[in-house]
Amino acid sequence: MANTENLEAPQSLGAILLRSCQRYAYSAAYLVPSKTGVTKITYLELEGHVRRWASGVKSLGLERGDVLCILSENSLEWALLDWACQTLGVVVVPIYPTLPSDQAQYIVENCHAKVVACGDEAQAKKLSEMHNIRIFLLKNGNNSLELMSSQAPLIEKEEWIREISKTSGADTATIIYTSGTTGPPKGVVLTHSNFLWMNQAVAKGFAIGEGDVFFSFLPLSHVYARANDHFLPISLGSAIGLNRSLSSLAADISQIRPTLMLVVPRFLDSMRDRISEGARKGSKIQTRLFEMTVNQGKRKVQGQSAPLHSFLKKVVGSKIQARLGGRLRFFVSGGAALPSSTFAFYESFGVLVLQGYGLTETTSGIYINYPDRPNRSDSVGEPLDGVETKIAEDGEILVRGPFLMKEYFELPTDTRAAIDEEGWFHTGDVGRLEGSHLIITDRKKDLIVLANGKNVAPQPIENLLRQGKYISEAVVLGDGLDGCVALIVPNFEALRADLHLQESTLHLIELETVKHAVKADVDLVNAGLASFEKIKRHALIPEPFTIEGGELTPSLKVKRKFVSEKYRDTIAYLAR
Repeated sequence: MANTENLEAPQSLGAILLRSCQRYAYSAAYLVPSKTGVTKITYLELEGHVRRWASGVKSLGLERGDVLCILSENSLEWALLDWACQTLGVVVVPIYPTLPSDQAQYIVENCHAKVVACGDEAQAKKLSEMHNIRIFLLKNGNNSLELMSSQAPLIEKEEWIREISKTSGADTATIIYTSGTTGPPKGVVLTHSNFLWMNQAVAKGFAIGEGDVFFSFLPLSHVYARANDHFLPISLGSAIGLNRSLSSLAADISQIRPTLMLVVPRFLDSMRDRISEGARKGSKIQTRLFEMTVNQGKRKVQGQSAPLHSFLKKVVGSKIQARLGGRLRFFVSGGAALPSSTFAFYESFGVLVLQGYGLTETTSGIYINYPDRPNRSDSVGEPLDGVETKIAEDGEILVRGPFLMKEYFELPTDTRAAIDEEGWFHTGDVGRLEGSHLIITDRKKDLIVLANGKNVAPQPIENLLRQGKYISEAVVLGDGLDGCVALIVPNFEALRADLHLQESTLHLIELETVKHAVKADVDLVNAGLASFEKIKRHALIPEPFTIEGGELTPSLKVKRKFVSEKYRDTIAYLAR
């Protein structure tokens, strides 16, 4: 029998994996949906799969500390390759599959990768001009790591365990590149200790473990999903239900029946729109019950009298719960601010949404609204155990603790600018503390300075605008101007449905009925703003913001500088 004494107190992600595979051997580790049902992969089977993939990685000649990139959509093979690398001390650098070729090439070159695993031929083509880089398909091909792993000599278990034990907590586990909203992406170096601390801190605050089922659909290229949909569940003995694609999302949720899900506000908003659209197509009684439920939930959240809330939540909410598999305990929302209207909508139906906060540099979320405490829609929650926080004189949020990145890869000046001599990380976010609760108000670099010297925080205004029925996206600008202006992408689907229109988006934004509907949403927001915050003028944009178009980062944050440049003529017109 292999000696596993040195794995009793795991020092690395590989050691965590091996301990869980031994501790939860016959429990489900992964649930893989298909048209014919769900395939269960036990922890014992997972150990065998990862050991086999580790054999394939070893056959490539990669050594401890070498870098392997994964340029692919999520898949079981993505997860297995990552785990295999973690057991061998190979550093994994994930790359968003939506990135254009120049940005993907930049990351591959910047991190000094020796091998890249690509999800398909289209991804591999992005790197075809690069030399001295070995490119393989992840799966499904003669040139795939999947095939190589199946054919490579199987590493002896004793040898594999020795390799796992060589990795210390201080070793680099991954380099995750930031979205690049303000310039070229920077590689955030995260260690094994960073992730081990995160696993332990979440375990202290949440009753999650064997028997829980995560539903993994957010990109593993992002730290949010990588830490909490990938490393965390395995460390706790939970199961991970995989999503095949966005088109099969609803069917996969129905099959997996998760107990918790990591989401982003855009997902919740999209689901809310689909639920609301379905309700409008029901009978008059069903529609009325739905509207009453939403109204009572909103009143409850606002602290007003809502005598029918509990009853309607149970009666109508059961149908919403059923669409989510019937046993969902809660959503965890991160990546962007959660609109209060979205929070209230799900609260109406008894669906718990817990908002959190974190960055790539903090190894994902370090603040969260806990499920067994009052859940505040205006707060990103309370700190995980071990998080130190203080607010600087200018309002910037500073944090300190064992979750902080090691450094920005090969950028010592940037690292010193981000983490001061006392170890405080300057988040770039502006906010305040109310007791132990953290309130985020804006991004420091996004603050608008009007011509009259007034400072305006655009993000809260943008969040309010996006709550409008006919507004999909909004960017508020105004540096050096007499007042704030906004670029607005209308909710074309809602406009077509409500106004019975068929025109193209280019023609829709010219229609007076459309302009009037959007202006009504803007006026509603303006009514609650200070005079200097009000949107003086706005323009409608015919095309949605996308990653491919350059307006959004891979984590769906708006690139304000890019948008300002792209629509500079429109902004100049608004500023007249």
